[in-house]
Parts: sequence; structure tokens; C-alpha cells
Amino acid sequence: MSHDTPALDLGPQTRILARLAEGAGDARLADPTPCPDLAVRNLLGHLTGLAVAFRDAARKDLGVTTDTDPGATVPDIGAGWREELVTVLGELAEAWRVPDAWTGTTRAGGVDLPGAVAGAVVADELVIHGWDLARATGQEYRPDPAALQAAYGLLAAAAEEPDRDVGMFGPVVPVPADAPLLDRAVGLSGRDPGWTRPA
Repeated sequence: MSHDTPALDLGPQTRILARLAEGAGDARLADPTPCPDLAVRNLLGHLTGLAVAFRDAARKDLGVTTDTDPGATVPDIGAGWREELVTVLGELAEAWRVPDAWTGTTRAGGVDLPGAVAGAVVADELVIHGWDLARATGQEYRPDPAALQAAYGLLAAAAEEPDRDVGMFGPVVPVPADAPLLDRAVGLSGRDPGWTRPA
């Protein structure tokens, strides 16, 4: 990797997420998602907040947005959420296109992280929550292959940690070794790849 090339372009995955959000009709906002305790509107609020936090983490613009524990409150959306989410997702992708974002140390969710790890974490968040949103709203989902690979690498490494049952991931859901990479990543994130919306 040359020094002037970012490790991963998040643009393709943020555009996929923006399309999924656009396809989430107002009638679906109260529907459940694969995230325990989060309805679609709360998941969209979480995505908006994490896009802002990781945008600022990429810029090394540390403060309230990067110091707040995402689990401290249940996120929600405001009146102009569709435009806001599309805007902050675009800003997120742009911020991570700057090579310096991937170097040094930054902070997100109140946790200090190497820039490259923070980049992998946001790729994972975008890929897995994209799956959550697609499943909850009945939309087709094909994540960006590069972002999916980064997410899977992060999740596979996290699954090897001895304290796997604490932190940002729930217990691993077993998935066949020959399953598609997305299903394996979803299982490693503590979700059942077979989750469907309640009838």
C-alpha cells in the first residue's frame, strides 16, 4: 500500500447504505430489526450518529461526537433524517479517503484506536448494519466486496479474543464454513443470517 492511497474506499458501501435508507418507507420505521431492542428508526438514528462519529474520528476532530458511548442512549431520527443520513454518509466516505485518516491514533465511542483499526471498525459497522437494515425492510443487499472483506477480517480477529462475549459483539452464531462470506460475517457479529422480519 503506497502512503498516498487510503486502505479502503468506504464510498461504495456508504452509497449502498444510502439507497437502503431511501428504500426504508415510513411505514417500516417502527418494525423490528436483527439488532436487539432497536426498531428501524433507532437503527437509522444509530447509523447517523456513527457516521458523524467516525467522520470526525477520520479527521482527528476529537470531542463530543467521538467521546460518546453509542450504547449510552437509544438513538432515534429527527424530521430531516433522510437528507441528514445521506449527507453524513457522504462526509464519512470523504473523510476516510484522506490517507492520514488511516495513520496515527484517533477515538470513537470514547475508545482510543489506531486509525487503521477505526477504519476497519467503521467498515464493519456499515456492512453489518446494512444487512440489518436490508433484512428489517425487506430489501435486497449486496455489500461492497472490499468493505465486506474488511468487516470479516475484523470480526474473525475479534472472535479469537478470549473475552469475546463482552464488548461490541454478541456471542458468535455458528454458520457453515462454506456459507457466503456475508453470512459468515453476520454470524461472527452475533446475528443469525437466517433472520427474517416477523410476519
